[in-house]
Amino acid sequence: MEKNPIVYELEPVRNYFNTSISVLTEEDSNFKPKEEMLTVAQHVAHVRQTIDWFTDGAFSKKLFDMNFEGLMAEVMQANSLEEEREKFNKTMDRALKVWGSKSDKELQSLLPDNPIMGCAPRKACVNAIVEHTAHHRGSLAVYTRLLGKTPKMPYMTEESGC
Repeated sequence: MEKNPIVYELEPVRNYFNTSISVLTEEDSNFKPKEEMLTVAQHVAHVRQTIDWFTDGAFSKKLFDMNFEGLMAEVMQANSLEEEREKFNKTMDRALKVWGSKSDKELQSLLPDNPIMGCAPRKACVNAIVEHTAHHRGSLAVYTRLLGKTPKMPYMTEESGC
């Protein structure tokens, strides 16, 4: 069975992110360079939360949850990298299922006007997922170096998806 093309855009998100953080361990969970910054575990929590946020926002009648204070409060509770890594992978499973189940017509349909994506096609949220995750992958690569470790090259994954 042929995959929905949008899945080919999302599958690397998981692979690149997991490869980038693969040298981080549970002991690194609460590391943060400065007090006001997110910890390693909180970064991963924020990434997975945002993937759900864009996925739900694209297809929910309520669109995007604008309670940023509440969303951030949830992120701040994260304190285990392993738990967040597991949740991230479950979030990606869900995102791949949701996005992969949509027809091209559904993906091309316009969002109602909103302050996040305007009236863009729903599939534009996939690009936002890709870009947002890449941003935090970069932040976590810096954290990895500050911990005295070398992050793996994210594009050299063992899974090809073919």
